[in-house]
Amino acid sequence: MHLRGLSARSTRNGRRRAWAATVTAGFVAAGLLSGPTANARQAPEPSPTTMSVKSPPGGANVRVLIFHGSAAAGNESPVVNAGIEAIEQIGLSGPASGRFKVEATGDPSVFTDGTRLGRYNAVAFLTGGGDVLDPDQEAGLEAYMEAGGGFLGIHDAARAEPYSDWFTGLVGARPAASGPTNAQRATVEVGDRRHPATKDLPLQWKRPDRWLNWVKNPSGDVHTVARLRESTYQPGASANGWDHPISWCRDYDGGRSFYTGMGGTVSSYDETDFRAHLRGALLWTTRLVQADCKATVTGNYKAERLTQPNQPGQNDQIGEPHGLVTAPDGRVLYIGRGGADSSQPVITDWNNPDIGKGKGEIHVYDPATKKVTLAGALTVFGNKGGGDELVKVEEGLLGIELDPRFEQNGWVYLHYTPHAQINRDTRMAERRVSRFTLDPATDKLDLGSEKVLLKWPVQIHSCCHAGGGMAWDSQGNLYIATGDNNSSGFSDGYSGNNPQPAYKGVSFADARRTAGNTNNLNGKILRIHPEPDGTYTLPDGNLFTGKETDEGGGKTRGEIYVMGVRNPARIFVDKQTDTLYAGWVGPDASAPSTTWGPAKYDTFAVITEAGNRGWPYCMGNKQPYRDRNLPDPTRPLGWYDCDHPKNESPNNDGLVNLPPVTGNNIWYSPQGGAPDYPRDANGIPSYKQDEATYRLPWLKGGGQAAMNGPVYRYDAASTSAAKWPAYWDGKWFVGDFYDADQPRNAVITDPKNQGAGGLPVHSESLKKIVPVGNNGIRNLMDWKFGPDGALYVLDYGRGFFTSDARSALWRVTYTGGGPTPAAGRLARGTQ
Repeated sequence: MHLRGLSARSTRNGRRRAWAATVTAGFVAAGLLSGPTANARQAPEPSPTTMSVKSPPGGANVRVLIFHGSAAAGNESPVVNAGIEAIEQIGLSGPASGRFKVEATGDPSVFTDGTRLGRYNAVAFLTGGGDVLDPDQEAGLEAYMEAGGGFLGIHDAARAEPYSDWFTGLVGARPAASGPTNAQRATVEVGDRRHPATKDLPLQWKRPDRWLNWVKNPSGDVHTVARLRESTYQPGASANGWDHPISWCRDYDGGRSFYTGMGGTVSSYDETDFRAHLRGALLWTTRLVQADCKATVTGNYKAERLTQPNQPGQNDQIGEPHGLVTAPDGRVLYIGRGGADSSQPVITDWNNPDIGKGKGEIHVYDPATKKVTLAGALTVFGNKGGGDELVKVEEGLLGIELDPRFEQNGWVYLHYTPHAQINRDTRMAERRVSRFTLDPATDKLDLGSEKVLLKWPVQIHSCCHAGGGMAWDSQGNLYIATGDNNSSGFSDGYSGNNPQPAYKGVSFADARRTAGNTNNLNGKILRIHPEPDGTYTLPDGNLFTGKETDEGGGKTRGEIYVMGVRNPARIFVDKQTDTLYAGWVGPDASAPSTTWGPAKYDTFAVITEAGNRGWPYCMGNKQPYRDRNLPDPTRPLGWYDCDHPKNESPNNDGLVNLPPVTGNNIWYSPQGGAPDYPRDANGIPSYKQDEATYRLPWLKGGGQAAMNGPVYRYDAASTSAAKWPAYWDGKWFVGDFYDADQPRNAVITDPKNQGAGGLPVHSESLKKIVPVGNNGIRNLMDWKFGPDGALYVLDYGRGFFTSDARSALWRVTYTGGGPTPAAGRLARGTQ
């Protein structure tokens, strides 16, 4: 039973501040709607108070005070009554350990009665807004929070105390004056899957409410637990964009504050899910349970550069950054592709036996000593500097992984292009994956211990697209990402399907020869099972067995797990689920073409089974390219059929009939994220830019180079002070080499459709945590979590095909501490 207290304003509160009586009604109205403005007259400082509130307020007999006072005259709002009744029912229901008593009042004098206020574990504001507290009353609320109290603000509570900076900090944000006034159905993205206020809610929560826009976005200063998807309703002119927080929390001024912009309609309080949302918020604010409200506060992260610039003329600290892996003991091994210090000469003359000769270095960073050791260097084909695609090269040392039993055997797997195996006449080379042994005592690689597991031919007449990433699953299978080994320069930036350019019989501009070819290991993600003797076997479940009899047999390779990828630099396998996550760089067309197809799409995909991801036939969500072939490759033929693709290239030695294309989860172009178009009766998109819908508004390209990241897994048993919080558990990190509008985000995908190309349902920006900018990590080349739960990141540097003073290994750690309140301050013991 709630106690309404005095429904009329108290005598004390009736004595309004003298300054407030002098402002115009219009100015006050504007203030109530949008909070302080640059010209707003500041309220006097609250008078000193000697009021004492016990710390922490409340006790095991948990009580919640609902304050519903309002500056507006008239009857109580039906929304307020509905809210009071809902919170009463929440307190009376559910497990006994989570029940509480509720009292409600419109009398603000409660905030100057320290004895009474100290009885309550939390205070909920259901006020309709306005200047509801005088200076002493606000000082009392401040003293309550400083003592460790809890605060819950609901909807219009964000309009209360519009002249108070302290109250703005308490609620976190102020509503914009021009937000929509009518109730609309919209989708709420529930990003925090652990906080008690959100952990049991749908990932995509569809509900009607009166939605608020914010004068200033609080993201980064508060911990957002849910966001509003603006594409699902009409947000009005003051819309906040893709990052539109709607519920958040923070540890504030000694206490705990939770705010939700929902609850603006009477019907909200009848919703089971909304009541669950309020229950969880109250469980935390009343100290019945702990929760983490610090995880996305950007000030709780520290980014530290671990490596120093190289000594002049040396690569003693770092090579041309190209990949990293962390060892179980915390050491970080990272590789340099093969580009030399810019002071060193490069050889581009094919008549010179040393053409492209470079050093692919392996460095080891030891966190115990904070020292770097050059573990070894392979002589690679990979140092021709920059220039056009008939000069530069992306081959070299491309990937590194450690054996699952690295602590026992010291085995390191390297993916590289040995210089000794190039053929200068045919301009062909060998790519290989080899196993080496590292001496843990010296951090030196035994180059004589090499065992070549897998090798295959690549053309090196023309650049590009080498791929390189590797990863293990929980079954001891090794995944190897390979690029399409193709030039970008002969298809106007659209499908890499020009059959015409060739060098001594080998096409270098037709990705149907490689990525679209079932009998070629380039443009693929391979999966093999390395054996102790240095050989490998093929696991079940790959795309092909290598023994298919289709079309005469001998036209498939059993190592292929995924085909149809262009340049997959980084892959990751979540060993908890054995799901593969991959990203690849797309082609170069700056805009879509109604003749040839989509613009350049960089791509990320959640891969749950073997399949064909489409290149060079289809991109994005199965958007087809136009076919071309001899005798005139400039003349467009028919559109490719993504469900029944055929490889009819004259350069194909694999199957003609290919597996169907699977749509991808994330694709982005210079125009925006996940462009989609109306389709005709045959399913062909219009590719008219003015008809595009951008289904992922949180990213776009321009200059773009997708760099897939890890899925974070929180280790509760770890005692590391640097580990990222549990909030990030299960989130997939996607990024781009560049750091402007390009992605650097943590996303959630829905397990029910992620393997079929379902769009992410939530995204969290990482740009202030993994800092962008010239003095930050501007050119992200690789990122992985270590056993300490910290994120290790390679910054490529500011040049290309070289290392420079900005090339570095970084570490991003969490400094915010554990969940609150402390276990010793829980209202009913440790939970």
